Amino acid sequence: MNTPTVSSASLDDSAAASRELFDLAVEAVQFALPLYEMARMLSATCPRVEGPDAPDANHANHTNARWANAWLHTRQLLGPQHRRVVTPNNDTLYSSAWLDLRGGPLVIRVPAMHSRYYVLGMLDMFTNPFGYIGSRTTGGDAGAFFVHGPSWRGEVPAGMRVLACPTDTVWVIGRILVDGADDLAAAVQLQDQLSIERAPGGTAPVPTRIDAWLQPQDRLGDAARFVQVVNRALAENPPPASAQANVARWRACGIGVECANREDGADGATLDAAQADALTHAIAQLTRELASAPPLSLGGGWALPVDVRETFGDDYRERAQVALSYIGALGIEEAMYITADCDAEGTPLDGRESYVLRFAPGAALQVEAFWSLTAYERATCMLAENAIGRYSLGDRTRGLHHDDDGGLRIAISAREPADPVLRANWLPAPDERFYLALRLYVPRAVHLEGRYAYPPVERQRG
Repeated sequence: MNTPTVSSASLDDSAAASRELFDLAVEAVQFALPLYEMARMLSATCPRVEGPDAPDANHANHTNARWANAWLHTRQLLGPQHRRVVTPNNDTLYSSAWLDLRGGPLVIRVPAMHSRYYVLGMLDMFTNPFGYIGSRTTGGDAGAFFVHGPSWRGEVPAGMRVLACPTDTVWVIGRILVDGADDLAAAVQLQDQLSIERAPGGTAPVPTRIDAWLQPQDRLGDAARFVQVVNRALAENPPPASAQANVARWRACGIGVECANREDGADGATLDAAQADALTHAIAQLTRELASAPPLSLGGGWALPVDVRETFGDDYRERAQVALSYIGALGIEEAMYITADCDAEGTPLDGRESYVLRFAPGAALQVEAFWSLTAYERATCMLAENAIGRYSLGDRTRGLHHDDDGGLRIAISAREPADPVLRANWLPAPDERFYLALRLYVPRAVHLEGRYAYPPVERQRG
């Protein structure tokens, strides 16, 4: 019996082809990962359908039916008891809506906010934070905003401001500042005055019933599911012209293949064994690399994880990294998120130690809206209970004590400080590994241009 032989040249050619397909898959996954993550967030945060009429945030079934073009509001400042949103801010109420613009334009109406800070940040399906309604961009007056997709052409009704969206699927993430517990009811009343309406010429009902693309059991490592979700997203939200040539190349590994009208209702290509293997390994390698990529260092223990304004452009790697770890982040002109996982000497932060930040006289953080500092459990990315019920500290915190020279010291530890000034300026930390998030809402140029020297996170000895 003759045993078939394979030449070394054939083996080399096979290995080269496999490597080429894998490299192509890494490129494709890097480009497409934000689409998958947006689909995941749509499934998780879009109101579930309960009954024929209204969305209900508390409905517990796992059907695919969701309401687009409808608001979903949180009615409390997020605290340790809220375990669904990681690294939550403790300063604003959240309002969220997913817009489906395939049926035509919509109108978003906002009430008069006056001097209260608010923002409705808008992300396209590729996670670009392309537009804003809010204090910084449109002011505090009541207004009507005409929102349309990329293919819409027509007349804008008089008296409305226009927001042109790069994709037909848009995630609107709203934040309304709450100035203490006594102010909560007033902020909730403002949430209730936000509305989404069908614009003249639109055809879709409001709210619009849609299907979620992912379910809780879906995991990012499933190559076939990844392709299915991404190709549906690309079909409904075509990539910009600058990406189309690359998307055509990526069809070789299954990304960007238009789905036919299949009887089973599935979306996307049927992967062969080589494509499935290349994509599986590409997803694993890329997510591992992105999760461990260090953010931009600012010195003193601080780093800037997200550095984008209105678009990532062709920087697909940064876009994928932000989508994986910080999806929903606003552009830095609206908000800068500065984090510290270690002290100034590079030692991981631990609440059993004591730390001090000192803002020198004349070196206060420079913002047009507000700033706040928050500590989170490293293991869970959640807030931790503390004895005084203080979960953020910032320029609106009442009773802070400045030093005689005008400087400001902030104490960070699980234990209450003995020093009376530091006790007044104490941000309780979890009694374990933790990290800090310093939020600057509407930062001034000194921050945007990288000219501000952030006070080092200094561990106190003895």
